Amino acid sequence: MLPCPPAAVVFDMDGLLFDTEALYARAIMSAATELGCGMTTELFHRFVGTPWQENRRQMILHYGEAYPADELRVAWIRHFDVLAAAELELKAGAVELLATLDQLGLPRAIATSSSHATVRHHLSAHDLSTRFHEIVAQGDYASAKPAPDPFLKAAERLKVDPRDCLALEDSLNGVRSASAAGMMTIMVPDLIQPTDEIRGLCTLVVASLHDVRELIAPRSPAEIDATHR
Repeated sequence: MLPCPPAAVVFDMDGLLFDTEALYARAIMSAATELGCGMTTELFHRFVGTPWQENRRQMILHYGEAYPADELRVAWIRHFDVLAAAELELKAGAVELLATLDQLGLPRAIATSSSHATVRHHLSAHDLSTRFHEIVAQGDYASAKPAPDPFLKAAERLKVDPRDCLALEDSLNGVRSASAAGMMTIMVPDLIQPTDEIRGLCTLVVASLHDVRELIAPRSPAEIDATHR
């Protein structure tokens, strides 16, 4: 159970709302092969939920100053765009959860490290452009995740106290960000499982957005009575 009913819900995007992290993984491996440079799954996992400048720093630390990080980024995005055009899918339970939020009249936002253009593209691809009240994306905050800024900005725009917001995340840095903002935080793991540290920061860890919906969906008196027997 949640500590209290949320007054608003703030979604991460990549890996939480859209099944994009696996596409990013495939794209970066293809880009590295194209350029003839190194890349490993282990290193890619460090990039999840992390802004580009930190990812670039990790690449240089791992492979050295001669590593073509900027060229890789260009190729990575190009390969991702090709994959996303054909294979971009919503995560299981996303549509059902949004329908429940509509039913409850709960405001919602996206807080992401991606660009506004990427958010618009992904939402439009699945006809979700009008389903979120606010979009907080790259350029809207001073410091990226794991700093709390993206989630604090989302709460500010929704005009809801962060403590009354439910944050939904799939990445370790995303959980750190939402928790630091003071939000109730649910992790829905995607490529990376929670560590002991992350479990300590989460209100709950669940398997899918279907589980999130079950937590907040309105229930009949009979269902409530059955729960407390």
